[in-house]
Amino acid sequence: MKNNKLLSVMLIIMVAITLISVVALVVIMKFTGNEGTKEPTAEEIVESSVDIPEITTNLADERFIKVAFKLQTDSKKAKKEAEKRNFQIQNIIIEQLSEMKAEDFNGRQGKTALRNRLKEEINKLMQEGKIVEVYITSFIIQ
Repeated sequence: MKNNKLLSVMLIIMVAITLISVVALVVIMKFTGNEGTKEPTAEEIVESSVDIPEITTNLADERFIKVAFKLQTDSKKAKKEAEKRNFQIQNIIIEQLSEMKAEDFNGRQGKTALRNRLKEEINKLMQEGKIVEVYITSFIIQ
């Protein structure tokens, strides 16, 4: 009889602990789970973006390119830093473009590869935040 009481008490305690754990998990997921996946609004993107004016430079195959970008940063501090580093960012863009040929830009893949490469190289410079997206706003090859 004593063993049955002890077993019943242990079972009740284990069920109570399990219920408390499940409730705590649901509460934590409810209040923290959605904030990380929230997409920024168009206004937030504009507020944290930097325009890179049109750059004209030679490509590796003797042709030339005229291109402009918009860089989306992760914060207002990062935007201010990117604005101050504009000359360094333009230098990175010119260096990357000078190694490419016109055929490297064929289709979506070529432009996506350039955007990813620029984002990676520019983020090596950044100290106050990072570039989350690079948009091509103007693009001409001759």
